[in-house]
Amino acid sequence: MKQTSGLHSIPFNVAGVLIAIGIIYGDIGTSPLYVFNAIVGDKVISEGLILGALSCVFWTLTLQTTFKYVLLTLTADNNGEGGMFSLYALIKRRTKYMLIPAIVGGAALLAEGIITPPISVSSAVEGLESRIPNMPTVTVVVIILSLLFIIQQFGTRTVGKWFAPVMVIWFSMIAILGAGEILHNLSIFKAIHPAYALNLLTNYPKGFYLLGAVFLCTTGAEALYSDLGHCGRKNIRISWIFVKTCLILNYFGQGAWLIAHKGEMLGDKRVFFELMPPGFLYIGVAIATMAAIVASQAMITGSFTLISEAIRLGFWPKMRVVYTTEKKGHIFVPAINFLLWMGCMFIVYYFRESANMEAAYGLAINTAMPMTTLLFAAYLRTRLKQKPIWVILYLSIFLTLEGAFYVANLEKFSQGGYITVLITLCIIAIMFIWYRARQIRNQMVEFVELEPFVPMLEDLSKDLSIPKYATNLVFLTSSESPNRIEKKIIYSIFENNPKRADIYWMVHINVHDDPYTCEYSVNQIIPNDIIRVDFKLGFRVDQKINILLRKVIEDLIESKELEVENKYATKYSFMGGDFRYVMIKKEFSYENEMEFFDKLLVFGHSVIKRVGISEEKSFGLDSALVKTESYPLLFNRKLKEFPLKRNQKKH
Repeated sequence: MKQTSGLHSIPFNVAGVLIAIGIIYGDIGTSPLYVFNAIVGDKVISEGLILGALSCVFWTLTLQTTFKYVLLTLTADNNGEGGMFSLYALIKRRTKYMLIPAIVGGAALLAEGIITPPISVSSAVEGLESRIPNMPTVTVVVIILSLLFIIQQFGTRTVGKWFAPVMVIWFSMIAILGAGEILHNLSIFKAIHPAYALNLLTNYPKGFYLLGAVFLCTTGAEALYSDLGHCGRKNIRISWIFVKTCLILNYFGQGAWLIAHKGEMLGDKRVFFELMPPGFLYIGVAIATMAAIVASQAMITGSFTLISEAIRLGFWPKMRVVYTTEKKGHIFVPAINFLLWMGCMFIVYYFRESANMEAAYGLAINTAMPMTTLLFAAYLRTRLKQKPIWVILYLSIFLTLEGAFYVANLEKFSQGGYITVLITLCIIAIMFIWYRARQIRNQMVEFVELEPFVPMLEDLSKDLSIPKYATNLVFLTSSESPNRIEKKIIYSIFENNPKRADIYWMVHINVHDDPYTCEYSVNQIIPNDIIRVDFKLGFRVDQKINILLRKVIEDLIESKELEVENKYATKYSFMGGDFRYVMIKKEFSYENEMEFFDKLLVFGHSVIKRVGISEEKSFGLDSALVKTESYPLLFNRKLKEFPLKRNQKKH
């Protein structure tokens, strides 16, 4: 028997386009707040600098964002879902080498989730510094971000309704501001010619390293792919036409303003806010702040989704996940929310100004993008069966482009970029330790054939001299085969006090590559005595085993495959009887002999595990229904040689 649940295709319509604008473009949409300030910095404004920078921005948005993500990467959907881990799930069974890019890319995206809120909100609030001397910018940013993280626990359904209107107003505003400045210098559009970009990179002093600042214009491109499941491919592609047009108008408007001030230096001026009429500044800052909040909200919820997927794929310890609405994408992870808030507070107080955050910000997303390139190349070869020449061409273009950006960003490593590297390395370490230690633990699990124990289980079930432990006794098994079972389960049932039950349930969970797969199959080893249930759950499906198993029992009773009347039903009993779940903790034995590195991994796993939640909570089980036991794991166990001899003398 089987139940399925699939993700319905998202319709292409005006509402879908508006939702896409409201959800996924906050990050890339607020980039105009700081890109040109990062490019110009303390340099003297010159025509060659501005036209070259504009050309670089235009072609970066065209090649990196439009061509790579909007046209190519969006085609790699996993049952309608996108994102780093969804892409990895599509290819993981076909290539073992993509584990590293998936972990590195996922870690970099989480690091970006820590840096995006501070830089976006700080850039918006700093627009008032020219009007309010000695403004406590850091305090204002801290208050805004803290409130943003506090409301996460209540869900974003109400706030989310305002995302689309806010972002439509934001993009319309930046387009109008840019167009108004362009009217004073229509020749600014000559910067579209790539010769200006080439001239900047080759002839301007240290022009190549300006790519690190130019790269900030494409931050947020990963969100286009990550939010594929929320918005739909067509809605993203159509909405991007509007968004890119608004961005280009604003960037070229800023360029026109800068050329009008060539020979000068920016000083404390923020180019974006210089486009605003004096009387509009306060309104403009308010709109910019709201847009920055939307950008921050998108990164926070994206981090929740990323962690949820990492848990399902075995990259992260299990944590409490709260579904704030009935929609799958609306989740809240309390522990991650707190860690993100702590990270944001550190970034704000450490850097204090958005200009100081730019180096760390660029390195974060620049680390993630090549990983997506590698994963998508593997997808082209293994799933789409593209010819090697096309895969090589794809890799050559985008790894060269992203490699150039990365080298340029590394120049700012000592200026704050090292913060991103440290955060990313910490997250990579957690993911690798958790994944590899779980592999070691799984290698140490002993399996036995179930068949020899079937008669014993049947006899035990009928032995009335032994007190009944439970009507339904449930064990979770990692065995793929219905004919094999962990030795620890047999140990738990028969050793010490035997556990008599009417029905022994062996439940196996297989995390499937399709995000929302929800299926099960039943194997009645001994009808109404020993039953195995195999769940096939997508990596985004909540593993509430208590609810799922009761649904299975209801189906079996309805189909007459489970005869509850003859087994345990009375006029006082609940349908199916009582349940007891036995969770067996795998403890490492002191007798293990492992390599030093493996011992470190195992130790790290035990430390990280304390941060997560217990197995019973992760499976949605009431602790009152769960019996927790320990079972020793032995690995490379060897007899020690001792100088011990038997004394043959008789006494």
